[in-house]
Amino acid sequence: MTDLVIYETRGAVALLTLNRPEKLNALNYATNDRLMALLDTIEADPAVRTVVITGAGERAFSAGGDIHEFTGSVKAGVETAVRDFCRRGQTMTARLESFPKPVIAAVNGIAFGGGCEITEAVHLAVASERALFAKPEINIGIPPTFGGTQRLPRLAGRKRALELLLTGDSFSPQRAYEMGLVNWVVPHDRLLPSAFELAERIVRHSPLAASRIIAAVTRGLNTTIAEGLEIEREQFARMAATCDIQEGLEAWIARRAPHYTGR
Repeated sequence: MTDLVIYETRGAVALLTLNRPEKLNALNYATNDRLMALLDTIEADPAVRTVVITGAGERAFSAGGDIHEFTGSVKAGVETAVRDFCRRGQTMTARLESFPKPVIAAVNGIAFGGGCEITEAVHLAVASERALFAKPEINIGIPPTFGGTQRLPRLAGRKRALELLLTGDSFSPQRAYEMGLVNWVVPHDRLLPSAFELAERIVRHSPLAASRIIAAVTRGLNTTIAEGLEIEREQFARMAATCDIQEGLEAWIARRAPHYTGR
């Protein structure tokens, strides 16, 4: 049986490849569940420090949810559709958003619906110049269900997000960059090298500090500034007693490269 998500490691970086190219890497339930299981494996592996997610084949990162499977859930009733499709997708994107190790999307082609929502949820994203984004759920009479109505307005602003959500029109990687959905747009043959270069720039630092930064930003976005500052203080306090902070300070004073242990 073909792996629905291919998992490989390159040094301290895990590469997850959505692997249904004949279906434009559509996110059926089994693919979603496999991705979640692999994230559990990666979180428990101290040798893996950063994650890159991309799509198999030349056409798509992910075209979104598997509409044929979703249709069956809708026919089974509202409770089934919410449980199997909506809640599953929201749990997956929330897991990516709050994952304690940095996650980078390498968007190699079509990123529609759920594929766009993965891009919104992850911490960083690099897009190929061949990428194409869309929020097309309105075309089948539904709102986005994997968090797109909430994360895109936070990234792009309310009016720009509503334009895309209400029209279903596709948009270019350059517009995705301008809206803050992706960090870089690169030539197609530089996509994975660029994502891995970004990952390597991250893994040279303390993995504990990276995790604390992700937690502070993710939790703080939906709070007041005062509450966010309290979260920031909590995350600093969690670092203050670690070996990594001592190593970072000693290395800076000695003007040498630090050697972090993640403790």
